[in-house]
Amino acid sequence: MKRIIAAVMSAVMLVSMTACGGKKESPEGSGKKTVGIAMPSVKLPRWNSDGDYLKSLFEKSGYEVKLVYSDNDSARQNNDIISMLNEDVDLLLIAAVDGKSLSASLDEAKKKEVPVVAYDRLIMNTNAVTYYVTFDNKEVGRMQGSYVRDKLDLDNSRGTFNIEFLSGDIADNNSKYVYDGAYEVLKDYIASGKVIIPSGMTTLAQTYIARWDTGVAKNVLKLRLNKYYSDTRLDAVICASDSLALGALEALDEIYKVNSQPIVTGQDGDVNNIKELVDGKQSMTIFKNIRDEASVALEVCKKILNGEVPTGKLVDSLAVDVTYDSESYYNDVKFVQTYLLRPMVITKENLQVMVNSGLYQWDQENKYLEQIMKE
Repeated sequence: MKRIIAAVMSAVMLVSMTACGGKKESPEGSGKKTVGIAMPSVKLPRWNSDGDYLKSLFEKSGYEVKLVYSDNDSARQNNDIISMLNEDVDLLLIAAVDGKSLSASLDEAKKKEVPVVAYDRLIMNTNAVTYYVTFDNKEVGRMQGSYVRDKLDLDNSRGTFNIEFLSGDIADNNSKYVYDGAYEVLKDYIASGKVIIPSGMTTLAQTYIARWDTGVAKNVLKLRLNKYYSDTRLDAVICASDSLALGALEALDEIYKVNSQPIVTGQDGDVNNIKELVDGKQSMTIFKNIRDEASVALEVCKKILNGEVPTGKLVDSLAVDVTYDSESYYNDVKFVQTYLLRPMVITKENLQVMVNSGLYQWDQENKYLEQIMKE
């Protein structure tokens, strides 16, 4: 009889603990909590690397991980998120394909009380997202604009200079910040006539490239070159990303020789673009150390999963250059608490910085870089 009573009491206590706490609490490192990671596309090197590294990092910290790529398809990403919610993930970390199209799946996350952290791209039109981890994308644009300004020596050179913009996908909230940052640096030169945009395409809506697609970027620039530059030199192409820069370089290769090519900017530090840097075609890229971004995302997620509330004080405990901003990133519903990392300008002269990050290594000839996909 005593054994029966003890068994009943144990069952009652277990039911009570589960009812009070929702999902049973798991000690950190127990492997009982699951993080769902949604990346936009496995085809772009940037997201392939982010996904692999995030998965490795969270697993080493004791979490189970469900990693999905959505082939740059927003409808598929919604379905992927619903599937992870049905598999009872404890937290979602999402780099959105389209930051404006996830409200349906994230409404479900809110119903299930699953916290959502936006990774690299702000998710719009939802109350479900409270935290956002990203690089300072407006600073990315400023760095690109400043590089063009300094290389053309706009403050001292005589004459005028012709530039074109190839901006990021308008569905990606980051594109606005990158474009705004670059235009902010160059707007006075454009207003004075020192810088001319022969195509007349000066806004994000006029210059964005859907899905950050290399082939589309190539075709768009070829059309502009054929229409506006038959007897005019192009001095710079401000490409929002390395994928766009590759398209621009393909278009430019048909007209310009290597040593006389326009300035071409980029962002992401893709290995194919690093080769173009070394070969003198692409001028610069912006390196965003995904290890740093992933490590900040991990610390934010750990706080949440441990039942704590991440605040601005978290940055004091981090080993990377990051700032906290709760007043700038409005997702059309609320201001999202944001952790901003600082990017870095890379040219062929300082490639060792990327090697020092542990994400890249020199090839056998010590000429180009190779990406280290996994530790």
